[in-house]
Amino acid sequence: MRQIAWSPKSLRAFKRMVRQNPQLRSLIEATLNQLAADPFHPTLKTHKLSGELAGIWACSIDYNYRILFEFIISPNEAEEDAILLLNMGSHDDVY
Repeated sequence: MRQIAWSPKSLRAFKRMVRQNPQLRSLIEATLNQLAADPFHPTLKTHKLSGELAGIWACSIDYNYRILFEFIISPNEAEEDAILLLNMGSHDDVY
């Protein structure tokens, strides 16, 4: 299980999304749990971005919402790389 780290921007985006759509909280939490367990699970539709966002990965919360993240080196050598959440929101918000 990988560690999930939050950037300030991703935390603000999460709070905003849950405030506007409280029903999204459980969906986001389930997505994050799946991301920590297996970042390339087919339900996440994980893909690498290109262009301005090269080096960043995206996965789907549902049809409309995405999470942008990076794999970062875990400071503890024994653990797998961690996942740093960069942003989340609708497709138009994050791209």
